[in-house]
Amino acid sequence: MADKTLKDVSKIMKDIDLCMLTTTTAHGALGSRPMSNNGQVEYDGNSYFFTWKGSRMIKDIEKDNKVSLTFQGKKDIFISVSGKADITTDRAEMEQHWIKELEQWFEKGLDTPGVTMIKVKADRIKYWQEMEEGDVKL
Repeated sequence: MADKTLKDVSKIMKDIDLCMLTTTTAHGALGSRPMSNNGQVEYDGNSYFFTWKGSRMIKDIEKDNKVSLTFQGKKDIFISVSGKADITTDRAEMEQHWIKELEQWFEKGLDTPGVTMIKVKADRIKYWQEMEEGDVKL
């Protein structure tokens, strides 16, 4: 069967809010944590996540920006994204991806001290669903 396209994956990801974001820690181990994609439903190969400037995840990315994202969706589909992460505190850029629901973690919204955004640009996307697996063309 033909590989899925980025448009196919975007449709699937509309129903997936959480993923696991994996970084390499300072001691070379892998560290994973659940992250929300903040309703990013028009997936174009970039994922955006909000966190705290002083978090271990930010320190990991500053040392090694290669990361992995793992999604599980309906009908037993699994999506793996490998890419590079960039960190920003640029308010104009963060406003483009901010949603009101994030205030449960960041009470003052983008005015919360230390709020930081991670952008993961996909280098490779792979999927598995039942007996089918393939690469997504970027």
